[in-house]
Amino acid sequence: MARALMIQGTGSNVGKSMIVAGLARAFVRRGLRVAPFKPQNMSNNAAVTPEGGEIGRAQALQARAAMVAPHTDMNPVLLKPESDTGAQVIVQGKRRGTQAAGSFMRDKTGLLDAALESFHRLATDVDLVLIEGAGSPAETNLRKNDIANMGFACAADVPVVLLGDIHRGGVIAQIVGTHAVLDQQDLDRVVGFAVNRFRGELSLFDGGRDDIAQRTGWPSLGVIPWFFDAWKLPAEDMMDIASRKGGACKVVVPQLERMANFDDLDPLAAEPNVTVEIIAAGRPLPGDADLVLIPGSKSTIGDLAYLRAQGWDIDILAHYRRGGHVLGLCGGYQMLGKEIDDPHGVDGKPGKVAGLGLLDISTTMAGEKKVALRQAHTIDGNTPVSGYEIHMGRSEGPDCTRAWLNVEGRPEGAVSADGRVRGSYLHGLFSSDPFRAKFLADLGAESSIGYDDGVEATLDDLADHLERYMDLDQLLELAKPVKN
Repeated sequence: MARALMIQGTGSNVGKSMIVAGLARAFVRRGLRVAPFKPQNMSNNAAVTPEGGEIGRAQALQARAAMVAPHTDMNPVLLKPESDTGAQVIVQGKRRGTQAAGSFMRDKTGLLDAALESFHRLATDVDLVLIEGAGSPAETNLRKNDIANMGFACAADVPVVLLGDIHRGGVIAQIVGTHAVLDQQDLDRVVGFAVNRFRGELSLFDGGRDDIAQRTGWPSLGVIPWFFDAWKLPAEDMMDIASRKGGACKVVVPQLERMANFDDLDPLAAEPNVTVEIIAAGRPLPGDADLVLIPGSKSTIGDLAYLRAQGWDIDILAHYRRGGHVLGLCGGYQMLGKEIDDPHGVDGKPGKVAGLGLLDISTTMAGEKKVALRQAHTIDGNTPVSGYEIHMGRSEGPDCTRAWLNVEGRPEGAVSADGRVRGSYLHGLFSSDPFRAKFLADLGAESSIGYDDGVEATLDDLADHLERYMDLDQLLELAKPVKN
């Protein structure tokens, strides 16, 4: 019979996703069959599953840590923000529609049922389900219709470990304060706490750890030092992405407001000979870039306006005139064309806007959303590439006759006449070592790593880290059998 344990946090970005990934790898190495699960996630950094559905990228990484294929049941409700007040709702991998934040909070009809259905389906084939919460259970204004934290824990009858983050300060108040605001049925779910991201001599926090335990009655399951190689794992959301200093080859990335599927940057950032510089709003794009990479976007037309508002369009054109290279992926590819037409408002408000004009293509936002894993190769050199598509719209024009990829028998992408501007709908292509090596060689840089091997080694190191600093035997004892 499968058992389950839920990791909830005192707030967003306290390290829940990484801890679940590390625990998954640790317990798999102990011989258990493990599945990750997150009832509700909010992220524009989605992954594509083999069956053609969408889940949060964190759950895809956790599946990898558990050495199983990702599945839509691992993240049955995914919210992909399209604006400050609305999000696309993905249920069990498929797009249900777009809802305003207020209406979503008032009406989650069927979503808890979908989450429980997926959870119980996962539990039929594994020994342990590791569940990740979202945000914090202390948000009492959200408790009534909650399906992400205690609402799910109570419905599924699963125990909860509360994770605090000492790095942001006030971890005693984080955990004790959460205890203070939870009602009794939620308090009854909590079986222990852990403190994440400690720096320095662990014994210095013995008094703080014991104070938390005394004030809450919860046992400590570990004080976890900072895991310094966390940056080598794919980032979950925009809060996690950061510039990475490396070698002389500089890749500059404008940080779009609705930036999506930015896992494209992770393999480049891992290269010792490459510097990836993420440029935040209000800063110009540096003039010494070898490549400007325009990433994917959840709202292409909106992010194109945002890009122009920062003056980045001028910087990109200046970079190109100086002889620089430009790459656009998915939404970034669409922005590089002459125009984007959204007659039905599938990307936001209906309308037509001018693009950056660096590719002779035009994009129409219409048709079914493409969500699929892909195998491909470069047309010039037959270098293998694997990746995924996750987009709305189609792009056509003269520069598409210079497609640079062949995706399962069809040409993909576009290249300018001088070869310095490229675009493609294929995400994840830099994860392919031969392709990345060829691409960097064209920029005058050398690839020196195996990206997937590096991720696997980091997951093993993370598992070792948690074996040392958490009581994994007690965690297993606290996990509770799943009720049908």
